[in-house]
Amino acid sequence: MSRPHVVIIGSGFGGLFAAQRLRKTDVDITLIARTTHHLFQPMLYQVATGIVSEGEIAPATRVILRKQRNVQVMLGDVTEIDLKNGTVTSRLLERFTTTPYDKLIIAAGADQSYFGNDHFAEYAPGMKTIDDALELRGRILGAFEQAELSTDPAERERLLTFVVIGAGPTGVELAGQIAEMSDKTLKDAFRNIDATLARVILLDAAPAVLPPFGEKLGKKAAARLEKMGVEIQLGAMVVDLDYDSLTVKEKDGTTRRIESQCKVWSAGVQASPLGKQLAEQSGVELDRAGRVKVGPDLSIPGHPDVFVVGDMMAVDGVPGVAQGAIQGGRYAADAIKAELSKGQTPEQRKPFSYYDKGSMATISRFSAVMQVPIPGTKKKFETEGYFAWLGWLALHLVYLVGFRNRLNTLINWFFAFTTRGRSQLAVTEQQVYARTALGHLSEIEHSSVDDVEGELAKGTATEEKKPETEAG
Repeated sequence: MSRPHVVIIGSGFGGLFAAQRLRKTDVDITLIARTTHHLFQPMLYQVATGIVSEGEIAPATRVILRKQRNVQVMLGDVTEIDLKNGTVTSRLLERFTTTPYDKLIIAAGADQSYFGNDHFAEYAPGMKTIDDALELRGRILGAFEQAELSTDPAERERLLTFVVIGAGPTGVELAGQIAEMSDKTLKDAFRNIDATLARVILLDAAPAVLPPFGEKLGKKAAARLEKMGVEIQLGAMVVDLDYDSLTVKEKDGTTRRIESQCKVWSAGVQASPLGKQLAEQSGVELDRAGRVKVGPDLSIPGHPDVFVVGDMMAVDGVPGVAQGAIQGGRYAADAIKAELSKGQTPEQRKPFSYYDKGSMATISRFSAVMQVPIPGTKKKFETEGYFAWLGWLALHLVYLVGFRNRLNTLINWFFAFTTRGRSQLAVTEQQVYARTALGHLSEIEHSSVDDVEGELAKGTATEEKKPETEAG
């Protein structure tokens, strides 16, 4: 390539908006992502509860960028970043590809954090991917179907108890929608059970609901959820999970067991493991969540051509939300443009400045909370209810990619919020059990490889001993 080569890792908000920002720049861009789509993650819970389809919030990245001729989209999971040699290695199945770069923008995002208990994922999927949302939808609807067939009251109660772990925006939105779906959409749909009697529990080790929104809005959100029948249990830490239950530790150290088959985890995030590679090679610090403590220009020390944006960057005052990723991706792209077109040096870069456009979380139909900074002051405008809900709808429509996706989403919202119907309630057995099956397959493959290596090692040892035996 004769032009400077910009490699972007990740097709989320940070990666996609960085690529689009470089549209008219004299560079060649390679965008490497482990999925074929750009995911609008804030609406995953609506996929999980049957309001919208996955295609409406996850358009194909290639299609989005098809008219941007300086971009090549490459599917692959990045396994190695070599800062010394300026290369990125990615893997697709058993094919490894090494891509050199002149400028690198890392927007690899974050995964669900189980705080060292990764085995919890088998019993309580997170809400970070399309697979998570589809699996959860299958688990929710599957629990109702199993309860319909059960004749054991205790088993029915366990099946109709849904536990959401984590009282942040995702947990609040999901708990509200499960309660709404059971109370309205599935009402009178079964003959042996009453779906409206489903028990929805929202629990968190924190002392409040929606801590980032402040005490006032948090209490209003909690009051609305409780009015819908959601049980809120705060100061409760999950210490164990199995297929049929979870164990919760209270503040006083006592533990109790909640019988529930369907559980979802929305309690924490962990940045991409690529951050650890950067730390090992450059000495850059990581925070507790594995995010990279970047410089004022979002680059890492000693490597001004390597930017870290989105959920992977740790910058004071910048929350892990879509706006932070969008603004970070655009800033990195603008820094590259300024260097190539104006000769700006890294020392001349203006520090990244985050503009807080506010926060929103929906609770149920016609109800949301909204917090927006008042320009020129340190105060924030806070509201809740119907108008906050309308603002939430408008903002999310704006950031959905593609006119057709916006139109389809608007139509689905209209029917979901004005009637009891939800158009996306189809589930398959594969959606529910694929995670476990793939995990077991991986274990079998690793076991087979270990057995082969063991036999080879044993054979080598025998060959080494054979001459000595013959000589003896």
